Amino acid sequence: MSGMARGKRFEGGLRPEVQQFLASAGFDWRLLGDDVAGSLAHVQMLSEAGIIEPGLAEPLQQALAQVRAEWEAGQFKPDSLWEDVHMNVEGRLHQILGPEAGFLHTARSRNDQVALDMHLYLRRHEQVMADKLGELLQTLASLARRTLDVMMPGYTHLQPAQPVRMAHHWMAYAAMFQRDLERLHDARKRVDMSPLGAGALAGTPYPTDPETPRTLLGFSRLYANSIDAVSDRDYCLEYLAWASIFMVHVSRLSEELVLWSSREFGFLSLGDGYSTGSSIMPQKKNPDTAELLRGKSGRVFGHLMGLLTVMKGLPLAYNSDMQEDKEAVFDTVDTVEAVLDILPGLLEHLTFNEERLLAQAAAHYSNATDLADRLAQTGIPFRQAHHRVGGLVRELLQAGYEGFDAVPENIWVSLAPDIPYVWLNALTPVALVEQRRQPFGTARRAVLQQIAQLEQWVSNAPSATAP
Repeated sequence: MSGMARGKRFEGGLRPEVQQFLASAGFDWRLLGDDVAGSLAHVQMLSEAGIIEPGLAEPLQQALAQVRAEWEAGQFKPDSLWEDVHMNVEGRLHQILGPEAGFLHTARSRNDQVALDMHLYLRRHEQVMADKLGELLQTLASLARRTLDVMMPGYTHLQPAQPVRMAHHWMAYAAMFQRDLERLHDARKRVDMSPLGAGALAGTPYPTDPETPRTLLGFSRLYANSIDAVSDRDYCLEYLAWASIFMVHVSRLSEELVLWSSREFGFLSLGDGYSTGSSIMPQKKNPDTAELLRGKSGRVFGHLMGLLTVMKGLPLAYNSDMQEDKEAVFDTVDTVEAVLDILPGLLEHLTFNEERLLAQAAAHYSNATDLADRLAQTGIPFRQAHHRVGGLVRELLQAGYEGFDAVPENIWVSLAPDIPYVWLNALTPVALVEQRRQPFGTARRAVLQQIAQLEQWVSNAPSATAP
């Protein structure tokens, strides 16, 4: 730990292995821009409140701007003499200004400083993710329009169930990601809070005005309690929980892309730019991108569980255990943003085997429910119709038929004299999906309405860059 942080309280220095163990500059360096932004606002407040001489504010602000410029240019690197990004900034200020740099830390603790940096960092990156989620939703809407008249089997228990429009299937994922975007906008309420001024835990005896930096930094409100301000990591946990739910949706979509691109399904093919080959089998086209998108969920879930475990037993207020929030949040931010960069392009470059999709939508008795419904419409109880059609399907399977459309009329009449053979003409996938006319159904008009509503919602969604 640097001498600036330890002061004269301790004799000698830290053991080298302890200094390395405590250091966080290796991973919190990305916070430097946020740290400088907070310090600039803090200096202005100190000056306006008369806590430091007005003449000190300008050189401090100029030096802070210099440090940020050096960092942005890659000229300022972490120094092992200073354990974290905050002490690196202060140390560099001392090199530039001399002892006057020490005024920067007046009426502030690293506890409220690091909390502020994390709020600024997450607020900024959640804005980026919101924009990228909007792009993903637009991609899904376009994909739905492209596959509006493509029929496919809908599944339950991974068994063919009922035919649906492929666009309807994509819109199910769009609904998931739309909820993700809604949750992200809602989480902003907890991120958009300023802890600056809370000090170590109890506030400060200086006549500070925490409203000044809050306004300068664009936060909507202050924390109501200084202890909570420095010990709260709910906003980090909420982000990790949000990211975990988002990655569940990504993983489910990726799993279907992997399945559907297999020879056994044969529904689609991934673009060559999103596929890899085998080091030994020259014929292979592997869906590695979709597989890795699916696999990334595990690390995100792990970060959530890890930080929950860190926080669950901590007494108030700040504890160094809370330093573990940063690598969990940073890696999750990097992972989610990478996923959001890849996924739209992956979806845009899919090609579909429409003939096979249609054939599979009509096969495996996926129209059996509709046949039972037709029977029920003649006046018999649906449960009785259900049993009748189920028994008929069993007999046809035993006779070697894989679907109603494959059964000759003479066989049908012998097995189902009570069910007119002509009814089968109305059991095509296109005819069946058009009967699902509810607003959330799979009829063409309903799906078009779902797409239009999504496109309108995305265009009217709050700007991710709005304060």
